[in-house]
Amino acid sequence: MTSSFEFILRILLPLFLLLKAGVISVNGDALVTGTVFCDQCKDGSRGFFDYPLSGAKVAVSCGDQYKEESSNFMGSYTVRFEGSPDLSGCSARVVRGPEDCGAAAGPAQGLKFMFRIFDMEAYTVDPLLSQPSKPMSFCSHSGAPTKPKPTPPAIKVPPPVSLSRPPPAPPRSRSPAIPFLEASACSYDKWLMPAFKCYWKVVSPETPVALAFGPVAAGKYGPDLTLLNGLYGRGDLYRTLLREATAALLNSYNSIRFPYPTLSVVSNMNSALLGSQREALMTALRFRRANSGISGRSTLACNFTPCS
Repeated sequence: MTSSFEFILRILLPLFLLLKAGVISVNGDALVTGTVFCDQCKDGSRGFFDYPLSGAKVAVSCGDQYKEESSNFMGSYTVRFEGSPDLSGCSARVVRGPEDCGAAAGPAQGLKFMFRIFDMEAYTVDPLLSQPSKPMSFCSHSGAPTKPKPTPPAIKVPPPVSLSRPPPAPPRSRSPAIPFLEASACSYDKWLMPAFKCYWKVVSPETPVALAFGPVAAGKYGPDLTLLNGLYGRGDLYRTLLREATAALLNSYNSIRFPYPTLSVVSNMNSALLGSQREALMTALRFRRANSGISGRSTLACNFTPCS
């Protein structure tokens, strides 16, 4: 069953933006929306390490109906058919992926009818997959088992006689934890500290808010405001919302055990911007609670260590 997050992100939000921009009219068009993911482990299913894939070419086809569109930076695509064609037997598939994850494509997925509004029909598609040429090294099945190389017989060598104690080994510098694997939640002020700059993943301090959160945020905050500047927001409800949403976005990239997945952060942020002031306030408070490490009955620590 499609979640409210997927419904907003894949159906209502693109429909609202296209109607507002005048790209489509209410004359009986049909919209097909979905998301493409990079299947990093090549297991044919969507998993923890799979991420939304930008620049994948998706084709929707059945009978004499055929159209292609590319996925955006969030992995989403929208295909529009003019008139009122019967798309009940159509399917969507990846026909070409980007260089880093386009060696093979997953199976085609059938279209699912969602609703009709203003004589316009909306269809959704289960996640499509595109695969790299080889599974990533962190996958448990990253290749066929290899035969162990025979080891030569060990030669016993007597230890050297030492009259003095060897000098202690120099301490190792502790590097940041691998993303996804450790539970972590850090407040916005931690993300502002230069000592933790190496934890910025996927996005950088100079990434525009409009690029990170999409066109709704661009309309609210403008095209030039950066994520770093967004972390300084205070004194205004929507600047506070942006501050906590930005911290939640960074936390979602840094830890897979953060309460809000990345796409959920973006979806909740856009929903708050399109809703009432009360909804914006409640969303900001929920993000602040998660960024503070409060998750249900448990608490998450901020696992930052100074970058070397």
